[in-house]
Amino acid sequence: MRNVGPVIARRNEEAAGALIGYLPVGFPTLDESVDAAVALVENGVDVLELGLPYSDPVMDGTVIQAATQQALANGFRLAHGFEGVRRVTERVDAPVLLMTYWNPVVQYGVDRFADDLAAAGGAGLITPDLIPDEAADWIAASERTGLDRVFLAAPTSTDARLRATIDASRGFVYAVSTMGITGARSDVDRAARTLVARLGEAGSPASCVGVGISTAAQVAEVLEYAEGAIVGSALVKALADGGVAAAGTLAAELARGTVRQ
Repeated sequence: MRNVGPVIARRNEEAAGALIGYLPVGFPTLDESVDAAVALVENGVDVLELGLPYSDPVMDGTVIQAATQQALANGFRLAHGFEGVRRVTERVDAPVLLMTYWNPVVQYGVDRFADDLAAAGGAGLITPDLIPDEAADWIAASERTGLDRVFLAAPTSTDARLRATIDASRGFVYAVSTMGITGARSDVDRAARTLVARLGEAGSPASCVGVGISTAAQVAEVLEYAEGAIVGSALVKALADGGVAAAGTLAAELARGTVRQ
């Protein structure tokens, strides 16, 4: 198992911060999703998020939603998620988080899910629709297995909510830079700076900003104030339009934003 915290800390010592890349498992096929994830790491991505396709997403924008729907139409099953993690971690050293809505975990069984993810070499979970108040089962299972747990913080979160999120998280806190769904935007919301500052004041050791980051310049901008920058839709679009090679090329471009100026 490769935990996320030490990687983010190391990248903040040797570079401007960490680059985190998201791709759905099973898109366009399981084999290609594994190859694409490996290509991201080989081209400068420090931490991987592999999204589990889900039939009723609440946070995914159109690009990611189309990709996950294709994966489901192609026969994706939850077991393929663990297989994808295992195959990626056999080839690269970067930690691999699964990003999943909570219902599939509950249906599978929280302890069983934690055990199978740990056995596959996964680092932990990002759970966009699970709040710390309702996460007792997952917190217990992740404590037992040593898995990271990444909860989300939003610009609208109260100070009390931010503190609860920090206390419950392990690895980093996912700072959502804009209100709404994911998708590349020309400007990262200024609210992200304020949110990350509030997280720091509340004691967060590491905050990573996601939603709306699509260029090396935006990665560099985010890493001026956060410990990590998360890119999703832009990488998924590159994979959809140009295959594994295009995803790797974009990752290399994005990684330029982690170079300390």
